[in-house]
Amino acid sequence: MATKILASSSHSFENECKEIHESRGRWNHLIQALVTRTQLECRRIRETYKDMYGEDLITLLQKSSLRNQPGVSPKTCAALSLWMLHPHERDAIVAREALLQDNDTNYQALVEIFVGRKSSHIALIKQAYLSKYKTQLDQDIINIEPPHPYQKILVALSTSHKAHQADVNQHTAKCDARRLYETGEGSPGAIDEGTVLEIFTKRSIPHLKLTFSCYKHIYGHDYTKSITDVNSGEFEDALKMVVKCICNPPNYYVKILFASIKGMTADRGAITRVMVSRSETEMDEIQRVFKAKYGIELRETICNSIPSGDYRDFLLALANKT
Repeated sequence: MATKILASSSHSFENECKEIHESRGRWNHLIQALVTRTQLECRRIRETYKDMYGEDLITLLQKSSLRNQPGVSPKTCAALSLWMLHPHERDAIVAREALLQDNDTNYQALVEIFVGRKSSHIALIKQAYLSKYKTQLDQDIINIEPPHPYQKILVALSTSHKAHQADVNQHTAKCDARRLYETGEGSPGAIDEGTVLEIFTKRSIPHLKLTFSCYKHIYGHDYTKSITDVNSGEFEDALKMVVKCICNPPNYYVKILFASIKGMTADRGAITRVMVSRSETEMDEIQRVFKAKYGIELRETICNSIPSGDYRDFLLALANKT
């Protein structure tokens, strides 16, 4: 059935939806068919199916997972559901799940959203979050208990997305770099949190990236090294992770993927989250960096570490997207 679906050239997707409907109960066919589609095509198929049969494919997948039907694992259903969503809806769900972790807030997932998305996209995420959960994302971050340094940085980044000018200014970036130095490694004691948060609040992500590039050019090393060299605490550890995500996203995501695939982190959803969000934007670069850093292909690592089945097939299909 998957082959037939892929062979169709119709933009209406009616034939695909008929075959999906007729294969109800054999969800592995649906999984194999949709995983080779682009996210846009999957959304079109979902919309067409809803128009034709009055049922939502994501809801059907989730119900089948709850019933433990053969060939459908909760991981696969969750991953494919995220794949079929609009990006801002997906990020709203990821943010909610990050905030509702049983033991601790998943700050890593929240940082990836606020660092890796454009301001226009962040606005859509907040709208989707409010519509779905009847609460403000910003307020939920402010209300996190117990308070955490990541919380301060996320609030600053959220404010930045609402207030900053998108223009990147070389002179201002150099001035910001010097301020970071003078209130960090250039002075005794810990980093001045107030200065860092002020800059994060007022500057766009591209501007911050330029600021950290200027820092390296002026002082001869990465800003993250200066963070490591001071009396490191929780704020410094959080800041270092955020700066790495800003400065070199592929390298950041490669480390997250490797740790998650190898079971070296408690962030069990990281593989799905990263593969789905980056598969159609920078997967080529992630694969190149992964091979250079670990000496093995990402696809091979997935095959060696993830049990065979639909979930592994899904991850491999995403890894093959360029």
